[in-house]
Amino acid sequence: MRNKGTVILLTVIVTLLCLYYLSFTFVSRNIKKEATAYATTEAGVDFSKRRSYLDSVWTKPVYSLFGLVEYTYEEVKENELNLGLDLQGGMHVTLEVTPDEIIKALSDNSQDPDFLKAIENAKELQKTSQASFVDLFYQSFQEVAPGKKLSTIFTNATNRDRVDFDSSDDDVLDVINDEVTDAIDRSFNILRTRLDAFGTSQPNIQKIQGTGRIQIELPGVDDAARVRKLLQGIAKLEFWEVAEYDEYATSMNAINELLLAEELTKASELSSTEDGTAENTDAAGNESEALASLLTEGDSSTVQDDTTNLEAQLSGTDSGAVNLDSLSNLQTPPLFRLLRLAQGDTPNRIYLSVNLSDTMEFNRMWEREEVQALIPSHIKFRWQVKPDANREGVTSEFLEFYPLKIGRGGKAPLDGDAINTARQSLDQYNRPAVSMTMNANGAKVWKRLTGENVGRRIAIVLDNKVISAPNVINEIPNGQSEIAGNFTIDEATDLANLLKAGKLPARTRIVADTVIGPTLGEVARQQGIVSIVSGLVIVVVFMVFYYAKGGFVANAALIFNIFFIIGILAQLKSALTLPGMAGIVLTIGMSIDANVLIFERIREELRNGSALLKAISTGYKKAYSSIVDANATTLLTAIILYVLGEGPVKGFAITLMIGIICSFFSAVFITRVIIEWMSKKGDQSKISFATPFSSGWLSKLNLDFLSKRKIAYVLSSSFIAIGIIAIIIKGGLNFGVDFKGGRAYVVTFPSQVVTSDLEVALTDDFENNGTEVKTFGASNVLKVTTSYLVEDESDEADQKVKEAMIAGIEDHTKLNFVEDDAKVDEGHFTISSSSKVGATIADDIKNSSQRAVIFSLIVIFLYILVRFRKWQFGLGAIVALFHDALFVISAFAIARLLGISFEIDQVFIGAILTIIGYSINDTVVVFDRIRETLGLRGDSDIQGMFNLSINNTISRTLITSVTTLIVVVILLIFGGAILRGFSFAMVVGILIGTYSSVFIASPIVVDLTKKSLAREVAKQKA
Repeated sequence: MRNKGTVILLTVIVTLLCLYYLSFTFVSRNIKKEATAYATTEAGVDFSKRRSYLDSVWTKPVYSLFGLVEYTYEEVKENELNLGLDLQGGMHVTLEVTPDEIIKALSDNSQDPDFLKAIENAKELQKTSQASFVDLFYQSFQEVAPGKKLSTIFTNATNRDRVDFDSSDDDVLDVINDEVTDAIDRSFNILRTRLDAFGTSQPNIQKIQGTGRIQIELPGVDDAARVRKLLQGIAKLEFWEVAEYDEYATSMNAINELLLAEELTKASELSSTEDGTAENTDAAGNESEALASLLTEGDSSTVQDDTTNLEAQLSGTDSGAVNLDSLSNLQTPPLFRLLRLAQGDTPNRIYLSVNLSDTMEFNRMWEREEVQALIPSHIKFRWQVKPDANREGVTSEFLEFYPLKIGRGGKAPLDGDAINTARQSLDQYNRPAVSMTMNANGAKVWKRLTGENVGRRIAIVLDNKVISAPNVINEIPNGQSEIAGNFTIDEATDLANLLKAGKLPARTRIVADTVIGPTLGEVARQQGIVSIVSGLVIVVVFMVFYYAKGGFVANAALIFNIFFIIGILAQLKSALTLPGMAGIVLTIGMSIDANVLIFERIREELRNGSALLKAISTGYKKAYSSIVDANATTLLTAIILYVLGEGPVKGFAITLMIGIICSFFSAVFITRVIIEWMSKKGDQSKISFATPFSSGWLSKLNLDFLSKRKIAYVLSSSFIAIGIIAIIIKGGLNFGVDFKGGRAYVVTFPSQVVTSDLEVALTDDFENNGTEVKTFGASNVLKVTTSYLVEDESDEADQKVKEAMIAGIEDHTKLNFVEDDAKVDEGHFTISSSSKVGATIADDIKNSSQRAVIFSLIVIFLYILVRFRKWQFGLGAIVALFHDALFVISAFAIARLLGISFEIDQVFIGAILTIIGYSINDTVVVFDRIRETLGLRGDSDIQGMFNLSINNTISRTLITSVTTLIVVVILLIFGGAILRGFSFAMVVGILIGTYSSVFIASPIVVDLTKKSLAREVAKQKA
């Protein structure tokens, strides 16, 4: 084997990288176990206490790699293998920016009746159309006001220098489309800022290109209402004056004395001597006076700041830390055990900050009523949005706490509506900065505000979080100003977007969301693990039974394959989802296919009298073409699935793509290295590829498969026809909420509930809208699906549907609803998960799924055409794939007719595409052998050559099908309710895919090419 050293080196490198990245997962799991143990009491796990423990170690080193590098818990979490929401619980949200508000803002809130009518018409059209809202608006505007120009609506101060009365409609539409795109980007940045401050671990937010939608995953979130409010609230941008220390020093001293007095009271209760208490009180008084003196007058021991004043109109300031050595002989003041003090560039400028791990404890103390009562009415405190790691002397462990001056009426002196434009720029030192321009009124207020605060700071606050607090160098008279600081290019660009967000407030609406409880996630995770382990064990045993020592080699490749998949997922920071676990289970079955092809070829060569080494070399050589074709077609299907699929389908596609690549490498290259090592003694080496039980299996078949093709055509047509009739009888396919829109809830009861009775009971509560209730993996767990208020995507509608369902269940079962899964008992039930898909996004998902199927068939046809150079082979493969897809759909319809209901959803589409990939894999192997046979024999008996090729490959076909079927059946049994429809589709698909390769694809090629191939062979003989 050539390049053996390269294969070994690459295997070692990938193995070490996988070990490195997976080590973070093991460390993280151990820390979580410690946190759970710390928070576990007799009453159960206190999750707030557990979260507090994890927060306390967030920035502390918890992992040392060979004593060379230390990682904090935050860094460990960033590098661990992420679990999808379906495996750990949490919330998945799809948001859509509302373009109508953007268009209204661009029109300067025009009250033109034609304009307003066009907006309303576009909203109605959007419910059933896939066109963009801007196009629908323009279509409606032309219908409402034919001949009227858009420039009459959009020529205003807001659009100065962009739109005037001479602008064409196309020019105006370009401006509108640009603003909609910018609004999506700004909304993305605003939401990301909010989520960074939300407190959830590893939030994932991404834009769905070309849709105007933003997708968010929040692992571990259990307060869905709070998240919805957080995500849908309009961004509030404000400018506030920052107070100096002398404006609140007295209050800080009073708060400290209050806390100290409380401590002394508690201490006195434990003390048995009154004299000791008096001494402590005196000491406390001295301490308080010393602290007040230090902070108000500036102690000589204070370390002064090394601030570099930026030569710009506005500049950030840095600070060092207050040296409290002069108080080393005193007890640390209670307030300032958590609140860190740092001296600014002036004696009266004090920076306040709190260690990230202490913020929860500090907030509990600060938000107490008696503490709040001591804060001056003209001062309010706000947190920095994130630690400023760029400032000298400030580490990333501390979050600044800003005192802001409250003006008349409690409103900010200036808000985001004053900003016309904001953009990333460079200051005079060529460093990233932000330039902004204000409108006339804003410029006037900004001039006064900066003039009154020269030498002081002005805080820029977004959603009550301070994103920057620059120092005013001089008065800014014209509304044009620059914010300079320690920005990177990306940070400056983000800040510009955030500042601009105040100009066009674009409301977001939730068009789809899924909430999964932690208990349901834990169950799904255990079911996935059981499926993987069970499937792995059975395949390992079977391979050894059938291929002897060769089976051990194949199993080694299989173990490498699974290890590489999980390790690479960790390296790519991709989440392992439940469909991803299904991909691993499927990969277990499919990954042995390459080894089966190789080993069957080797066995064939050995039966033909070849020596061992030659048989091995020839076996790998002859199998290589089939392996490449089979893996390439499946990989193409997985890529299409990833590009066009959404949600859980993407997780499945990623795992499948990684699995195919790893399978090819491990089965073709790693096994070759192992086999060559095992056969280093030459032809006398003791390596075998068959056991006494399997040596003669399927080796001498001579069946006339093609003579039965007409019977197969009739059987397949009949089954598909029965399926179509079943669909008609049931009024269509059983589409899930993914495809038809609506809301679904997984409800857990203490004991079994009759589904039909509950469905009837809920019909009235849902006002006779479509309702379905079925078991979800267990008799006490039901899935309730309803189209009630499907067109209304508001939070109010969500709450109304949920309350109607809870009321109906309580009335029917006489149980009470409880939020916490752990509190389900004989008198309570809970909602373990919920999902909502709006009607519009449901249409998008359905259309993207249809495109995925059609596009994959086209790509496979083109691949087969290029590889086999005959359109008949491509058409035969495509007909077989259509046959397989229709057969699976018919099986679903017939099962539903018999009372076994599976939903048609995104996961089902993933199964269909996987079946297409699997079936074409099988078909390509048969076609490859047919091509080889035609080239070798040149016989005019086309049907005989096809039969010979099928007989030669039937052992590989059946072994691959059986092993894959075993693991999929296990997935059907143990994989849980979420994947039951997927598993059922795969079981049917594997069976029918194997059947169609033999009885549909090959016979169709024969029927299409019999005469032409006979003429071609005759010409070759002549």
